[in-house]
Amino acid sequence: MERILAPSILSADFKVLGEQMELCEKSGAKYLHFDVMDGMFVKNLSFGIPVLASIQGHTGLVMDVHLMIEEPIRYAEAFANAGADILTVHYEACENLQETVDKIHACGMKAGITIKPDTPVDVLVPYLDQAEMFLIMSVEPGKGGQKFIPESLEKIRTLRALLEERGLHTDIEVDGGIGLDNVKTVLDAGANVIVAGSAVFKGDLSENVSEFVRIFEEDE
Repeated sequence: MERILAPSILSADFKVLGEQMELCEKSGAKYLHFDVMDGMFVKNLSFGIPVLASIQGHTGLVMDVHLMIEEPIRYAEAFANAGADILTVHYEACENLQETVDKIHACGMKAGITIKPDTPVDVLVPYLDQAEMFLIMSVEPGKGGQKFIPESLEKIRTLRALLEERGLHTDIEVDGGIGLDNVKTVLDAGANVIVAGSAVFKGDLSENVSEFVRIFEEDE
């Protein structure tokens, strides 16, 4: 499966975001990860629909939007109009996850489903053929800079095995605490979409992205 880097703009410098997006794309990133927090599902607040809309049309990167908000079905259409390509919602945040996934698809986006670190992978079984991507959170959602939770590796392996048993080659994204020092372990467990924040945006952005891509290519 194709290995994809999704830099998280939660760690970007918004004064030069346009320049940083361009550097990410030129250096080999494919997605731009966009974390939306509502202060309810998670304690923190972050950017939302107006910021995403302002980016629309200014990059060729896939807009990979992760909603850490209560009842995200309420905003599916608005995020689609703002330019989201993939809309990922939390299993724990949806009263009716099936309706939410159906709404995302009806709005013309790919659907992602994610779970918190304490939520077992088994809850995803009824939806394995419903989403284009599953996101394993390897830190607690809500803030950047946390350390990778090692138990996440077993969850990735389990999810990949469940998908393969059904003949599904669905993307598995992993978000939280991933850097150049541990990304190969995450890939080897079965993930193929990697979210990285500080590991991309701290230091030389182009060099960081290029190094991630080099590791991806060696691992294929």
